[in-house]
Amino acid sequence: MPKNITIQKILGILLHRLPMILMAGVLGGLVFFVYTSFAIKPVYSTSAMIYIQNYGKQSDQNATDDKQAASAGAGTSESIQSNNAVAQKIFNSDLAGSAALASNCITLFNNSNDITRYYDGCSVSMSTAEDTFYITIEVSGNDPVKCANVANIVAEKCAPVFHSHFPYGRIGTIREAGTPSSPISPNKVQNTLIGVVVGIILACVVAIVMELIDTTIKSDDDLSALYKVPVFAEIPDFENTSR
Repeated sequence: MPKNITIQKILGILLHRLPMILMAGVLGGLVFFVYTSFAIKPVYSTSAMIYIQNYGKQSDQNATDDKQAASAGAGTSESIQSNNAVAQKIFNSDLAGSAALASNCITLFNNSNDITRYYDGCSVSMSTAEDTFYITIEVSGNDPVKCANVANIVAEKCAPVFHSHFPYGRIGTIREAGTPSSPISPNKVQNTLIGVVVGIILACVVAIVMELIDTTIKSDDDLSALYKVPVFAEIPDFENTSR
């Protein structure tokens, strides 16, 4: 017979089948947890950091200034101190130029066979923070030791590639990559919770569908809705009741 489904009746169906729904949620969470633990390979990530500057060492600049003053033969101590003071300053143009150079070098490194040959199946990405000359080399893969090795090798190989294209400037390593101790994905807790939610939703849908396709008469309300007449009394089944 056709069912007259209301929100109140749906809630009643769900409450009536609550144990089944909870069991389905637990089963769904368990299935997702097992699948995440044994079927999905863990992914590890680590990073190294290098810097690139478009100006030379301060000590090198100071030595050059001193050598020039000595060769001239007429330099005073005041002029030497003034030149050294200027050489030790880092101007805003230097920082901006270094930031632009670092950004351009990322394109160079990503397309250099001398660097990409060492990726060894890992995923490597390079990025800079805004308006800085620091380059972060992030490596991810299924082997934590391999990820750390690749990150450090790539950071090391960036120097000769840089110097082969730019006769001036500096490049160096700020931070070496360490071996990650735990994977960044998959997230077992998150996936387990997703499994619980999926199990509960599927159980609710199944419970409602089962009620819709069930044509048996279970209560006097069903009988009254079927024949459009009120039910004044019902005869209990004494045989089943005695049991």
